[in-house]
Amino acid sequence: MSKIKDNQIYIYNSLKGEKEKFVPVSKNHVGIYVCGPTVYSNVHLGNCRTFLSFDMVVRYFKFLGYKVRYVRNITDAGHLENDAEVGEDKIAKKARLEQLEPMEIVQRYTVDFHNVMNSFNALPPSIEPTATGHLIEQIEMIQESLAKGLAYESNGSVYFDVKKYMEEGGDYGALSGRDVDELMSGSRDLEGQEEKKNPTDFALWKKASPAHIMRWNSPWSVGFPGWHLECSVMGTKYLGKQFDIHGGGMDLKFPHHECEIAQGKAANNVDPVNYWMHGNMLTLNGKRMSKSTGNTLLPEELFSGKNTLLEKAFSTTVVRFFMLQAHYRSVLDFSSEALTASEKGFKKLMTAFDILEKVDYKPTSLNKEENVLIKDLCAACYAEMNDDFNTPKTIAKLFDMVAKINTYNEKQSFGQLEESTFKLLKETFCGMISDVFGLVADNSGSNDTLDKSIQLLIDMRANAKKERNFALSDEIRDKLIAIGVQLKDGKEGTTYSVE
Repeated sequence: MSKIKDNQIYIYNSLKGEKEKFVPVSKNHVGIYVCGPTVYSNVHLGNCRTFLSFDMVVRYFKFLGYKVRYVRNITDAGHLENDAEVGEDKIAKKARLEQLEPMEIVQRYTVDFHNVMNSFNALPPSIEPTATGHLIEQIEMIQESLAKGLAYESNGSVYFDVKKYMEEGGDYGALSGRDVDELMSGSRDLEGQEEKKNPTDFALWKKASPAHIMRWNSPWSVGFPGWHLECSVMGTKYLGKQFDIHGGGMDLKFPHHECEIAQGKAANNVDPVNYWMHGNMLTLNGKRMSKSTGNTLLPEELFSGKNTLLEKAFSTTVVRFFMLQAHYRSVLDFSSEALTASEKGFKKLMTAFDILEKVDYKPTSLNKEENVLIKDLCAACYAEMNDDFNTPKTIAKLFDMVAKINTYNEKQSFGQLEESTFKLLKETFCGMISDVFGLVADNSGSNDTLDKSIQLLIDMRANAKKERNFALSDEIRDKLIAIGVQLKDGKEGTTYSVE
């Protein structure tokens, strides 16, 4: 059942610098484009956080009943070193170093990216286009900008004319807050600037040097497309000339997304995106992640524990939960201590999830106060998510629910809730955890043998109590508690949880 009409979402729009009411281009539909990875190395945790943040956004829209088209590209050409206008293509450089074909590099690291995202239980995008698969469309968009006088050819390369764009009403710099006059006064002595009219102009097509191994034919030269152009073309092709949401990391605001806005408006005479969303960075032990300083952490190191910065290994679902405990626009710091604390909270959450999934609801005497309280908690979860996808505050409300679920379970009193209230509780609590947050039970620390062993001890304790051997009963309980197994006695028998 659709929940769209009951939930008005507000999104922080980076372009406006404030939260705005979300109004889709097409009723009950959402088009979202997220800049995907440049596949020349293993995906790192900073990338993972960005993609998991937007996975949560996509999941919430779907949970409410929207029909979502989620486009996340693969950049397999045109992304030069240091995000610059000159230098070697990142993929071509890796191919040269490893003596492989560039598309072998693309394939290897695309597979790695997919494997990591699958391990995090991320939904696949609706469409995953590649830059090299849309060269014809990129050439067509360049020709459109040339025809309008907003681009120019220089020595076989084509550049976007930022000054002309500004003179015709464009607002280059609005997204990133950059001062265009300062950018215009930049040095012309930098390598590759001699072909441009102004330092701010950016490449739509670059003529390939003899050493550049990734090259294609075009009306202007044998070369390759500009990195910024690729996303503009793929976003337009699959979501339209103007679509709802464009997402990416904070580091992409300038120049990448700034250039996308200019290209889209120049080619289609309309602002290409209504809501720009940007996720914040990851730090590690309070410091920015950096390969040069060794302050880095790959997903596989988290899951194996093979990193001196970690006390132990952590499961993918615990890491995902840890990321959700910070707002997507906040800086998030990784540390072994923080992950350990998050793991404990995750286990409490999933224990309550398991309890609620197994409840055999039977109505008893109605408690109006408890019914109101549960309805309010459920409404609060939606309210927090509607407020720019505030996952940490939503999780806090879920933990308020955990306390109520545990109390109801211990007293076998779920029946004091109306059936509709109980269904609302289950739909909200379990739906937020599973459907929206994408969390699944972590079975890495348990197995069938362990379950059977604990159950055997529970049965021995029950027999001891039946025979009034309370000393043995208490001894079994205390020894289980000592190793982290918490028993809960109820009318239907004894259940347990592993801390």
